[in-house]
Amino acid sequence: MASKILIIEDDKFIRESMSQKLIEEKYEVFASIDGEEGIKKIKEVAPDMVLLDITLPGMDGFEVLTKIKEDTSISSIPVIILSNLGQKEDIERGLKLGATDYLIKAHFTPGEIIEKIKLILK
Repeated sequence: MASKILIIEDDKFIRESMSQKLIEEKYEVFASIDGEEGIKKIKEVAPDMVLLDITLPGMDGFEVLTKIKEDTSISSIPVIILSNLGQKEDIERGLKLGATDYLIKAHFTPGEIIEKIKLILK
């Protein structure tokens, strides 16, 4: 059975290109454009992994991550932060809040991101 991946990303181009790549790799993909919707989707579809952007409208990715980790029904789901925020403080904060990994969008191709996903979901 295909692993389910939820992408929480407000940038349409990034969301669609990541979705397309993941679908090609036989993942079942769900997407949300903001944090509120993302949290609802996590509870609905119980994904095997979440790809989370930090700069989102309304609730930012750090708040989303905090909410995921505080909710025992979904706290074990691995979360990879995919962000353009590459400051050391942002990365440390994301990892401290419980992210499995923190990838800076500009530094990774979709293919490399998929390799990371495969490693974590093994």
